[in-house]
Amino acid sequence: MAQNRKRRQHNSLGDNLMKTVQPRKQRKMLFQAPLHIRHKHFSAPLSPSLKASRHISSIPVRKGDTVKIMRGDRKGSEGKVTKVDRQKYRLFVDGVTREKVDGTTVLAPIHPSKVMITSLNLDDKWRSRSLKVEVAKEAKKLKEKPEEPKKERKKIKPPKTPSEKAKTPRKRKMKTSTEEEGATEIG
Repeated sequence: MAQNRKRRQHNSLGDNLMKTVQPRKQRKMLFQAPLHIRHKHFSAPLSPSLKASRHISSIPVRKGDTVKIMRGDRKGSEGKVTKVDRQKYRLFVDGVTREKVDGTTVLAPIHPSKVMITSLNLDDKWRSRSLKVEVAKEAKKLKEKPEEPKKERKKIKPPKTPSEKAKTPRKRKMKTSTEEEGATEIG
């Protein structure tokens, strides 16, 4: 019974997506992940204004979101996501194209970790509802946590130099009469 429970815990993905530190196995898990897990890998950070209003730092990119490219040759360009390819872990942004050898232009693939979401597509009711729930949770946490006054730190005195140590006499602890009697009884 206990072995089966351990085996189930080991095989379940849960919140922790990577169960191993071996690069070989991490790559295997990444490329063999089912689509519902791959959706989580498409998470991208929100712009500072969205972070402030939504109280979350990142969310998976969807078709219709407006993103800003943060890395690579096309750094700084902004556009709407026209296609999300979960099989190849790539996004296609409107206006970000490359020219093929025969002269035709095609959309350039971009990895989701290299973009920042500037505006969200809230056409999906489930997505907008889930974002409202996140905002409500954050507001509730802030209300529950009263701000505690900051504790004053004790100032640390600089260490004494050897010459200063020699000048100050040592303070010796005086033994009380009961301690002296106890010491004579033992010894």
